[in-house]
Amino acid sequence: MTPNPITLALDSSGSSLMVCINNGTKTFSFRHSGIKQEQFLIPLLKRALGKTDLTLKDIEKVFFVRGPGRFTGIRISITFASMLQELNHTAVGSATLFEILHRQAEESRAFYTWKNQHENGVLAIILHAFREEYFLQFFDGSGQGPQWLSKEELLAQLAARQEPLYCAGTDKDGASLAALLPPHYRIAPMADCRVRPQTLIEMAQNPIYEKNALEPLYLKPARFELGR
Repeated sequence: MTPNPITLALDSSGSSLMVCINNGTKTFSFRHSGIKQEQFLIPLLKRALGKTDLTLKDIEKVFFVRGPGRFTGIRISITFASMLQELNHTAVGSATLFEILHRQAEESRAFYTWKNQHENGVLAIILHAFREEYFLQFFDGSGQGPQWLSKEELLAQLAARQEPLYCAGTDKDGASLAALLPPHYRIAPMADCRVRPQTLIEMAQNPIYEKNALEPLYLKPARFELGR
């Protein structure tokens, strides 16, 4: 694979399908909002390829968001990546939404300024899951994985933290976390809380994301797991 491989990146985990292609020097991206994303993946892919004069056989690496999110949406990206890997021996990588938003927030000027003022501060990624339920992951070096919590459980976990919190992510319908969280938490700018095409392209170059790349992250509520 070349130092700057031709890379296809996908995000079908939410309500908006994103397809982007980097030809080694420039990134082209397209989005489509709505259900039945499987019907729009190929048309968007054709549009992106048309901008580069490339074909699917030219793709050297495919990178996608492996969850959490819509079950069907996640399967779309996994199936497509598996197909390219099988037919073209395309390299495959993936990352979770938590990892992607963590990277975007941590590399932002807003977080850098906040962190200088709160050395022991912790970054928390919060994503709306379903109805009054949320996904949560703290990036505090403890290695604790993501959780699926009720709104009450989420707010209780945040309140239990002794460190200042910098919160990135989105509420229902992609809205800001501002209406969900008390005002004493620092909330990341919305520009850092939505997946950016260039972030996916950059993360695709890191081989760490190739391990278990085809394993989805679906998540289930803790109370559901306990009841099995």
